[in-house]
Amino acid sequence: MALIEQSWEDESHPIDMVETLAESQEWEFDRIADNQIAMAVDGQWRTYAVTLAWSAGDETLRLVCSFDMEPPPERLPALYELLNEINDRSWTGAFTYWAEQRMLVFRSSLPAVGTHGVSAEQIDALVGAAVEGAERYNPAIHLVLWGECGAEEAMRTAIGRTFGNA
Repeated sequence: MALIEQSWEDESHPIDMVETLAESQEWEFDRIADNQIAMAVDGQWRTYAVTLAWSAGDETLRLVCSFDMEPPPERLPALYELLNEINDRSWTGAFTYWAEQRMLVFRSSLPAVGTHGVSAEQIDALVGAAVEGAERYNPAIHLVLWGECGAEEAMRTAIGRTFGNA
């Protein structure tokens, strides 16, 4: 998902680059602090809250992509089973359900130790992978929670790719 159409050689702070990305994509965003930004990124299934924070101490850009969800309490074990299945297939981050906040969360990070920062392309890939992952598994999550489908069956649906238009 190539979100960045230009290069920003003058910008070196990762959150400045994220802000430029948000502006170029016309995403709503809030610069929470010098080292943190929150954005609303529209996907096919929903709008995702994407927060990125730069930690200068360990030179890591952290991402949290989340959306509200109120699963039926009796389906939580099935959701946790599904999230384990999803995480077994995910190499770029991990999904978790924060019950207290009623939020499904995808967490990822981009370590930049010894690299003199991160590039716009890396930020693009980080945000793109988070939204694409959330979009890809959203149908499986709904099947498990409200379609009362099992995790294995729901995963077959999620990983099957459809080509063309109906």
